[in-house]
Amino acid sequence: MSSASIVVIGAGLAGLRTADLLVQRGARDVVVLEARDRVGGRTLSRTFGRGTFDLGGQWIGPTQHRAHALARELGLTLFPTHHEGEKIVDLGGRIARYGGSIPRIDPLSLIELQLTLSRLQRKHRRVPTDAPQDAEDAARDDATTLGAYTRAHVRSPKVRALFEASMRVVFGADLDEISLLHFLFYAEAAGGLMPLIEVKNGAQETRFAEGTQALSLRLAARLGSRVRLGQPVRRVVTEAGRVTVHADGGTFEADRVVVAVPPVLARTIVFEPSLPPARRHLMERTFVGRTIKCMALYDRPFWRDRGLNGEVVTDQGPLAVAFDNVSYGGAQAALLGFSVGRPAGEHARKSAAERRHAVLERFARWYGPEALSPTEYVEHDWSEEPWSRGCPISLFGTGALAENGAALRAPTGLVHWAGTETARQWHGFLEGALESAERVVTELP
Repeated sequence: MSSASIVVIGAGLAGLRTADLLVQRGARDVVVLEARDRVGGRTLSRTFGRGTFDLGGQWIGPTQHRAHALARELGLTLFPTHHEGEKIVDLGGRIARYGGSIPRIDPLSLIELQLTLSRLQRKHRRVPTDAPQDAEDAARDDATTLGAYTRAHVRSPKVRALFEASMRVVFGADLDEISLLHFLFYAEAAGGLMPLIEVKNGAQETRFAEGTQALSLRLAARLGSRVRLGQPVRRVVTEAGRVTVHADGGTFEADRVVVAVPPVLARTIVFEPSLPPARRHLMERTFVGRTIKCMALYDRPFWRDRGLNGEVVTDQGPLAVAFDNVSYGGAQAALLGFSVGRPAGEHARKSAAERRHAVLERFARWYGPEALSPTEYVEHDWSEEPWSRGCPISLFGTGALAENGAALRAPTGLVHWAGTETARQWHGFLEGALESAERVVTELP
C-alpha cells in the first residue's frame, strides 16, 4: 500500500490542475490516478497531414480567463478560428448564405427568433449558477425538457429547426433529453446563449496551435511521477479518518480524495460507506451526450475562394454544424463536421465507407464538388471510449438538479468533487474544469 496526502482520481484538465495547484502550495505527496493510458480526458490532439488537430474539445472563448492564463503560463500558442466570409444555413432542404449572427430567414421567423432569444435570456438570468436548484421556477423547469418548452413556445418550424440543431451540438443530445433547468443553468454559466454558439466573441473564438490536449500534457510533465496511468479506480473506502483508494495498479491511503471524473464515470466507483442519497441520485440520473467529430483534409481551403467562412448549421443530418478547421498557420486545410445526438447514433451504425460518403456529400453540398476528394478523412466517436462514454459533457436528466443540485459540489466526508460538471462558470468547458480545480483546492486542509 502506498501513502499520499491527497489522491486525485482522473487526469483530465480538472484533475491535473487540482494536483498542480496543490503542489504549488506545498503538498508534495499528491498522486493522480488515471484509468486511460494517456492524460487529457475529453481532449485528444493528433497530427494529420501537415497540421495538429483536436479530436475532442478544441476551443476557448474571450471570457474564459483561466484557460487563457494557463495557456500563457504553459507557453502555448493560440490562434483565432477563421470566421471571415459568409455562413450557410441549410434548413428544410433549402440553402441560404448570410453574414453576421442571424441567419437569413423570412421576417416573421426572424422576429420570432429574436423573441425566443430574449425570452430565454430573461429566464436564464434568474438561475443562480452556484445553486440552480434555488431558482424561482426550478422544480417546474426541471420537470420540463428543452424540447417540450421549444414546441410550446416556438411556432415557426424554421426557428425551431435552427434552435434544435444549434443546441444539439452544444449538448450532444436531443432536446427531449435535456432538462430545461439544466439548459438555463448552462447558458447562464456561459454568460448567455449566444456565447455558446458564436465564433467571434463566443466559445469557438480561439484554438490551440499545439492542440488542446497540450494543456494536460504540459501539466502532467510538470507533475512527473505523481501521475499514474492505466490505473482505473474501483473502490474508495473511508475508515478511521483516512481514505483508501483501490485501483487496478495498487492501493493508496490518503487524507483526502478528489474525484475529478464526470458523474457518469464516478458512479462506477464503489464508495464505502455509501455516498449520501442526494449525491448518489444525482450521479445516477446523469447521462452523456453523443458526439462524433468528422474531419476531411484538403490541399487548400477552396471554400474560402467562394467567400465562405466554413460555418454551417443544418437540420438535414448526419451533421448538425460544420466549421473551417484549417490548422495553425494555414499548414493544413480541413473541414470539420459534428454528428450529435440521435443522428450520431444512426450515423455510427453505418459502415466506415458509408459514413465517409455521407459526410463528404454534405460538405460537397455546402462547399462545392472539391469536397468529395479529400487527401484524408478522420472521425472520432467519443461514445466508443469506455473512459468517456460520450461527449461533450454529462447531462442531468429531468428532476436531478432541482431535487439534488445542492449535492453537485458539496464534499462528502473526506471525498471532494471536481470536474467541469461541478463548475459555476463555463460549466462543461475547459474553463469550467479549471474553475472547479481552484474551488476544490480551497476546500482541502
